[in-house]
Amino acid sequence: MKNYLAAVGLVTGILIVFVTLIQMNVAHFLIWGIFLASPGLLLWMVWSVLKAPVEVEETFDEQWYQDRPDLKRKPRV
Repeated sequence: MKNYLAAVGLVTGILIVFVTLIQMNVAHFLIWGIFLASPGLLLWMVWSVLKAPVEVEETFDEQWYQDRPDLKRKPRV
């Protein structure tokens, strides 16, 4: 698995645990610990995604909406 996929999965899992702990109203020290660690985790995830070695073949102007080909940008004359 690539590093950026692991970062996204781990941070998403921690978010789910965080919300579950809040709803169950248990372990306040753990809730605060996750809350205080979350900015660092988020920055790590963003850094991993931005530094990912992914090649993009289309430019923004060529592929405006990927799921709606009818909304492609028209070339300017």
